[in-house]
Amino acid sequence: MVPPLIPRQVLFGNPERFSPQVSPGGQHLTYIAPDDRNILQVWICPLSGSKPGPARCLTSDPKRGIRSYFWTYQANRLIYLQDMDGDENFHLYLVDIGTNEVRDITPFEGVRAQMVALESSVPDVILVGLNKRDPRQHDVYRIHLITGQVELDTENPGSVIAWTADSRLQVRAALSSRPDGGTDLWQRRSSEAPWQTIIQWDPDDQGAPVHFSEDGRTLYLLGSHGVNAQRLLAREADTGQEKVLAEDPEYDVSAVLVHPARHVIQAVAFYRDKMQWQALDPEIAPDLERLATAHPGEMTISRQDLRDQLWLVAYAVDNGPVTYYLYDRLMRELTFLFSQRPALEKYGLAWIDPITLPARDGLTLHGYLTLPVGLPAKNLPTVLLVHGGPWGRDHWGFNTMAQWLANRGYAVLQVNFRGSTGYGKKFLNAGNREWAGKMHDDLIDGVRWLIQKEIADPKRVAIMGASFGGYATLVGLTFTPDVFCCGVDIVGPSNLITLIQTIPPYWGPLKAIFARRVGIVEQDEAFIKSRSPLFFVDRIVVPLLIAQGANDPRVKRAESDQIVEAMRKNGKPVEYLVYADEGHGFARPANRRHFYGRAEAFLAKYLGGRVEPEDDIQGHSAEVR
Repeated sequence: MVPPLIPRQVLFGNPERFSPQVSPGGQHLTYIAPDDRNILQVWICPLSGSKPGPARCLTSDPKRGIRSYFWTYQANRLIYLQDMDGDENFHLYLVDIGTNEVRDITPFEGVRAQMVALESSVPDVILVGLNKRDPRQHDVYRIHLITGQVELDTENPGSVIAWTADSRLQVRAALSSRPDGGTDLWQRRSSEAPWQTIIQWDPDDQGAPVHFSEDGRTLYLLGSHGVNAQRLLAREADTGQEKVLAEDPEYDVSAVLVHPARHVIQAVAFYRDKMQWQALDPEIAPDLERLATAHPGEMTISRQDLRDQLWLVAYAVDNGPVTYYLYDRLMRELTFLFSQRPALEKYGLAWIDPITLPARDGLTLHGYLTLPVGLPAKNLPTVLLVHGGPWGRDHWGFNTMAQWLANRGYAVLQVNFRGSTGYGKKFLNAGNREWAGKMHDDLIDGVRWLIQKEIADPKRVAIMGASFGGYATLVGLTFTPDVFCCGVDIVGPSNLITLIQTIPPYWGPLKAIFARRVGIVEQDEAFIKSRSPLFFVDRIVVPLLIAQGANDPRVKRAESDQIVEAMRKNGKPVEYLVYADEGHGFARPANRRHFYGRAEAFLAKYLGGRVEPEDDIQGHSAEVR
């Protein structure tokens, strides 16, 4: 039996509650939820043991809504991040939970703030990265939470892309990019000591500092040197001796759990088809076993109090919303808090199945397949949904877009093509210089695999994605125009030359990675041009929908403007939506609902799926061009 249509408001409106955190002292629970204007705010409630009391709204963001926040180690203050209409120049706002007073502690126009560290041993100070001195690089500043004083702590010599502080809030490690695309790990004995290069990762390797031990004499780090996949290592500062703490021959370490006060590594996770945890601290092994058997979902531990007694635990399933629990380690008690989207629980959602398939050159590819509920898995209209990055990957669990598409009657194929992360360096590096090459071949091989299984109707396959997924959509319609019947591009670049030339200034140290993995504009212009869909619009023969945020700092609006202009000059069918108050993706619910309403009608027209009538959406900022 085919389930009823899930309203887009339920799928793409604001979650009811998400991102819970417990305060360091364990006295409060916070989370993000809409206020009476449907704008996401931070809410707070008291905790008595593991039982939350009445909640109240703590913040009053005027428009965009809050999506990221964290507690300081002052008992009465937390911090949230916010930018202006998607420009990604995030400011840090300090909130007093007693008075609800909000103060911008990085009030610098055109400057992007990045959290570096905060420590319970120094509760009145945080370390923040600011590209205030030079927009191309982030220096480390000490911000005094009581006075608001901002002072330079560590100056960036021009190549550092990540900083790590010790338990005394001293910057002791840094990850530095090299012109050849490799990275160096720097370390120093104190904030006054000179930097020393302790590891040099070549361009094909991966690595990064993670954390210091309590005494500062051991640096925990991830690294793939000498092996295929990133493993967790402990490196002694005095001797340079490395000890392997956790490894897998095929999969990178994907998460690390650290004791909030003792600074010991408690557990690691490997993301295979699903996330799997491995205890390193014997003290928490019974807790992980208890949590693994308490719920069928994929477990994430998101926050602990300083005593490490209270854990916030999230469980993700494929056919339902994320649910959140508070776990009391002393009592071994798991208390349900709330569901992210309880309105979804009454609908029949689809299963998301892990899949494995061979690429044409023999490389093993992994991914996920979502089939519509109540329909035979035969000759289905299909959407190839391509992830962004491209240095990321698709995961198992609830996926809003996959569930929306499946509910409308489409099979949904997600392929972790070569160049995706998490599968070790061989798989990652197999994507070097393969944009619109073998990376795209992997996507096409996935479609052909699904057609051979007679699941997908070869005449009704669409391609859709955001960021790199939007680029892949443009590639699909220009490089393989006979495979797809339509495409939906969300904030995707059309010209790799202009993409590289216009990336944000603070991505400067990362340009070497683009040079290694995409190409060097000055040397490889012809090659890069040959992988840019803009120059092949004459090949497009099927309809295309493009959506763009006007303030996108990563993929500038010009990337979409130029291909729309070229298509219209060539008489090609294209619909174009520009959202005036969005950046790299759509944060405001009115804009999300508007876009997905248009996308749903577009897909139904060319794939034949079900469609919910478009509703009257107030407050969206779309310009239909």
